[in-house]
Amino acid sequence: MRETAYLDKVHSPKDIKKMNIVQLNALCEEIRAFLIEEVSKTGGHLSSNLGTIELTVALHKVFTTPKDALVFDVGHQCYTHKIITGRKNGFEHLRMKDGLSGFPSPRESSHDAFVAGHGNTALSVAIGLATAKKLKREPGKVIAIIGDGAFTGGMVYEGMNNIRALDNLIVILNDNKMSISKNVGAVAEYLTKLRTSPRYFKAKRDVQSALDAVPVIGVPIREGLQTAKSAFRRLVYNSTMFEEMGFQYVGVIDGHNLAKLCTVFSAYRNEQSAPLFVHIATVKGKGFEPAEQNPGEFHGVSAFDVNHITDPDVAPDSSFSTVFGTELERLGAEDPKLCAITAAMKYGTGLQYFYRSYKDRFFDVGMAEQHAVTFAAGLAKAGMHPVVSIYSTFLQRSYDQLIHDVSLLQLNVLVAVDRAGFVPGDGETHQGIYDAAYLSQIAGMRVVSPCNYEELTHWLRVLVRQDGPRALRYPRGAECADLSAVPCTGKEYDVYPDQNGSDAAIVTYGAMVQEAFGAQKKTPADVYKLCVIHPLPDGLLESLLRYPKIVFVEDGIRTGGIGEQVAAGLCECGYTGKFRHLAVDPARVTHASVAQLRKLCGVDGDSIVKALKEV
Repeated sequence: MRETAYLDKVHSPKDIKKMNIVQLNALCEEIRAFLIEEVSKTGGHLSSNLGTIELTVALHKVFTTPKDALVFDVGHQCYTHKIITGRKNGFEHLRMKDGLSGFPSPRESSHDAFVAGHGNTALSVAIGLATAKKLKREPGKVIAIIGDGAFTGGMVYEGMNNIRALDNLIVILNDNKMSISKNVGAVAEYLTKLRTSPRYFKAKRDVQSALDAVPVIGVPIREGLQTAKSAFRRLVYNSTMFEEMGFQYVGVIDGHNLAKLCTVFSAYRNEQSAPLFVHIATVKGKGFEPAEQNPGEFHGVSAFDVNHITDPDVAPDSSFSTVFGTELERLGAEDPKLCAITAAMKYGTGLQYFYRSYKDRFFDVGMAEQHAVTFAAGLAKAGMHPVVSIYSTFLQRSYDQLIHDVSLLQLNVLVAVDRAGFVPGDGETHQGIYDAAYLSQIAGMRVVSPCNYEELTHWLRVLVRQDGPRALRYPRGAECADLSAVPCTGKEYDVYPDQNGSDAAIVTYGAMVQEAFGAQKKTPADVYKLCVIHPLPDGLLESLLRYPKIVFVEDGIRTGGIGEQVAAGLCECGYTGKFRHLAVDPARVTHASVAQLRKLCGVDGDSIVKALKEV
């Protein structure tokens, strides 16, 4: 670990305010080295955090949390904020059970204004907080930090359309993709310098007051000057959209120039007259060359060796995502109508392989899950065969689109639901515990949940060739060693009887089959492994009627879950035995390993054994 002369002195935001610019710049480099070292040990979101260090330090230098509220969009860039607000020592257990959350969490600190794990939410939240401050006559600013990726989602524009005249609201666009031409950048820089000078604000107030005092013509002249000024700014740096929505626009500012950031924030801290939009340019992965070269690979990472970085296109770790992606690439050669769609997660979903071979049939729509699904519906209506790959937690946003735009016309759309079930590390905002329940409520939706790579490959090939709405759900990470040898029979469900016979049955699906097999080793029970979980496979209920004791276990919610559907079906068939349903209570989900989450939620092997004895 490098020397941390300044970082060791930071225990709260008050310590930041005591440092000068030279010291703060040194602090930024110490934070950068600290994050690279710590995240390499624990995993986490690296690229986005490396790109926002100077921005976060400048915000804490000028503003005072929690009086001034920082609202992060998604929350991928909150690590520096956590360090400054006294949580540096917690990084040793980042994203671990009872450790530091990888996202903002008001339960963790009063400096975290709002929970954040999904994109496009910060502006709407900030408008609500800023409006509440106005209504309650509370001091302080509300500052929303939004990445350029969020502007691919419609919720941002809905928020901007409702900002009103909130002079306590600041929106910071962290643009890590924009390339500014030298001439435009120079003029914009000069104007920003001019417009953040104390003399500028004094002159502006004096001119406005003088013109307002002139009878008849004063106000029209002032409004005319404002119109001319806005027209010139539009000519220089295209601020039209933001200004027409009611913002004061400042930018584009180098997001790694700490002194400039502090100057801008200080200038408008007391002189803001309308919602302020500050446009900054940053480098995602700043200061760590592998992350700068491939920010997608280092967006969210597992623990890694900083001295040995693999090429994600050549030697990725084996996972359900990579198996899905490589198989879809092969299927793309067989079907020229096959298209792949993702929402800003090309590497995360394994679609880099399809992209490599079929760029014209690959579509990354950005952080816009609703659009992704309806776009797929349009492709399907026109005769194409779209596959939409989205993390389970983000697919929740597309529930209406799945019903209205896919289901009503029974369109040929296959949804690949990545990160289904428990998701380690990322915590409550990223769990895939709802998809089995809500997908099974959609008319005509067939849902398949494989337990290993072989089943994933088989059922992907089957579903690609079928018609209508389909969903293929699979967990994050690699296949379980205990399940890798389970053969794929191609059946909708398989039965693994206890070797000595049993009057009890364990019914489950997907990754949870591991826990069922573990329980079977400890107590007599037949294991029913479902591949197709909706609609319930033919013959399943009839087969289960003979068991006086049944335990259903799933890594999803109870209400509307598959276990509840099985129980209802059995009751309709006249079942007279006893049934126990082990499912996830969302209130108990936190950031932890999968094994810890299963135990915490009572769906692990030991819980199954206990339920079989009690039922």
